[in-house]
Amino acid sequence: MADLFDKIHNFTAVKEARAQGIYPYFLPLQNSEGATATFEGREVVMIGSNNYLGLTTHPKVRQAAMDAIAQYGTSCTGSRFLNGTLELHLELERRLARFMGAEAALTFTTGYQANVGTITALVGKGDYVICDKEDHASIIDGCQMSYGEMRRFSHNDVSSLDAVLARIPENAGKLVVVDGVYSMGGDIAPLPQIVAICKKHGARIMVDDAHSIGVLGNGRGTAAHFGVEDDIDVTMGTFSKSFASVGGYISGKADTVEYIQHAARSLIFSASLPPANAATVLACLDILEADTSIIENLWDNAEYMRTNLKQLGYNIGRSNTPIIPLIIGDYMRTGMAWRGLLNGGVYTNPVVPPGVPPNMSLLRTSYTATHTRQHLDRALTVLDEVGRALDLIPGEGSLYEASAEALPVL
Repeated sequence: MADLFDKIHNFTAVKEARAQGIYPYFLPLQNSEGATATFEGREVVMIGSNNYLGLTTHPKVRQAAMDAIAQYGTSCTGSRFLNGTLELHLELERRLARFMGAEAALTFTTGYQANVGTITALVGKGDYVICDKEDHASIIDGCQMSYGEMRRFSHNDVSSLDAVLARIPENAGKLVVVDGVYSMGGDIAPLPQIVAICKKHGARIMVDDAHSIGVLGNGRGTAAHFGVEDDIDVTMGTFSKSFASVGGYISGKADTVEYIQHAARSLIFSASLPPANAATVLACLDILEADTSIIENLWDNAEYMRTNLKQLGYNIGRSNTPIIPLIIGDYMRTGMAWRGLLNGGVYTNPVVPPGVPPNMSLLRTSYTATHTRQHLDRALTVLDEVGRALDLIPGEGSLYEASAEALPVL
């Protein structure tokens, strides 16, 4: 007789990785100051964070969160649909709409809920939702949870998108969903070409700008970067990256946002964004609207690392944003590289299948406006030493055949 829990007994990958010293997930940090963190009692350079503008520790942001708790308490203890809407939420939505140049905005408690709720609200039986093969998991889940038919096209390939849309009945509703910046590869969606293809086939467009807000288009995202804001039907963004909080939002036409507000189950059946988180985002908007030089600092650091990583010999793929992958390919070598870098005081994020395609394991690195040249040079020194030791980049000395425990504490 089959046992539902057989899958649990057969799940040994985590135990095996821990035994080899290369289990990289759910690691507890004692402290995080943005550019650095404290792990196991020692400081490490953090190049694995989405804190792009470095605002999580900004004094004005911290004070805004504390003031909100003093005024409103820690939670609304209810759904936005019922007792969980504060004037603070409405103020935030007005500010976000103005910032995005949109008629309206709507906040969700997480970015995941924003994508799932929006897609399932818009895509119904008889409709089609078309997504890039490298779209974020929250988009994929939203597509699969909708009552529509899901189709996928090759990554950033507009000819593939054209072909997929051509095979869909003309009288069917169609929603194309893409990331503005792809979270693993760090490359940008070609929105002008995507817009043209969507117009040709009568498809609506939704852009997930989780990694674009605060980064591209003077902080306003991918559509602003390309100047196609009026051609995007729905833009999604998160607060857990540049806005130093947690949560998500969508922006667009007022009637579109109002419809989603009354149809998105992830909004209606979840508790609302806590006051401190909403106030944090408002403070970040104040800072960003007053001075965009912080974005210039971010890009200076990103270009500095991109140039130096290329010179070291790392394969950084198609990255043209502050997200820079170090593509290694082999699962085990990726784990060993992660461990060697952490031993040397550099925190990165290893990503292995199914997070990436087979033989495309990588270390995801990302950079912030508050990294100093000292932080970045320290990281580059360790990246050079570990890369040469594991034959990831040109140089002498290979530890590829060594066990993870044999890697030096650099």
